[in-house]
Amino acid sequence: MEQTTSQRNVYLSPGLILSGVGGRYTIELDNIRADAPLHGQTVVCRAKGAFRHDCITPLPGDRVTISYSDASFRRQGDTILPDPDGTDIRIEKIHPRYNELIRPPMANLDMLFITLAAAAPAPLLPMVDKLLCIAEHNRIEPVVIIGKRDLQPAYADELLAIYQNAGFAAFGVSAQTGEGVDALRAYIASQTPSADNKRKIAAFAGASGVGKSTLMNLLFPSLSQETGSVSEKTERGRHTTRQVTIFPAQRLHLTDGSFGGFYIADTPGFSLLDLERFDFFEKDDLPLTMREFRPYLGQCRYTDCTHTKEQDCAIVIALQQGKIAPCRHESFLIMYNELKDKRPWNKPQRKF
Repeated sequence: MEQTTSQRNVYLSPGLILSGVGGRYTIELDNIRADAPLHGQTVVCRAKGAFRHDCITPLPGDRVTISYSDASFRRQGDTILPDPDGTDIRIEKIHPRYNELIRPPMANLDMLFITLAAAAPAPLLPMVDKLLCIAEHNRIEPVVIIGKRDLQPAYADELLAIYQNAGFAAFGVSAQTGEGVDALRAYIASQTPSADNKRKIAAFAGASGVGKSTLMNLLFPSLSQETGSVSEKTERGRHTTRQVTIFPAQRLHLTDGSFGGFYIADTPGFSLLDLERFDFFEKDDLPLTMREFRPYLGQCRYTDCTHTKEQDCAIVIALQQGKIAPCRHESFLIMYNELKDKRPWNKPQRKF
């Protein structure tokens, strides 16, 4: 949409926030309107002051509408170049979010590649399962990656079976030997844009030291990722990724030259990852977030069954029959105990 004033032309263009540092946002504009001079380009700008007044912070992953004028770009032959300082460009509107992470801050995540290690550091399965449940509750498709398979192949296969049997896409890989990487690469390449041609946003999340950045480097050699070493003494790594950056698909060529139909956001380890909607998570919602529980829900003897230890509980029976992994039910019990005393009036108010 274009408006003409007595002094200049003003343009409105939709786009996606790729990153934000110090109040300056990098935005990839949609390539849909040839009459908007900067369509399809990447610009740097600030947000209008009303967002700060309303305590709203634009986030990587936000769909936004920006405004800019003729002063925002220059023509160089047939090429139009945006002003590198973002002169006269600003975010006018943040479109509604369908989910939001608070640590690290980003919005509208579609897929989450959860990376854990078979060893060094040993995985904390309750944390992994909590993250899976939060993703499920927020309509984020989780994918499980068990890395460092070369260090503990038997345990890696055990973990792989647990999560595949629970209904998740799961891969056992070794960045050192390359085992399993081709299968993961093929899965990524199979992901295509949605029906409305919008690319999904995916994140690789993993605790420090599990080899997340090393794996991303192996999958996407065009990206420059820092890698961190794990302390042999503490088996706890250093966070090497300090802020969310979303990489456009055009920069995500796999080693075979293809790329999936999504953006990838690099995030800190999932020991710091949380979703704002977890504050609204109720204990009655919890069983629905456990994929392997779903076939048995509604089959318990008691309608108010907690699925923790009741007699004739379909979940407990499935557990005893080996249809549900004990570690997954243990994670369920931990989360249930966290949520059972929660009160509705403790919920924070959302702005989106």
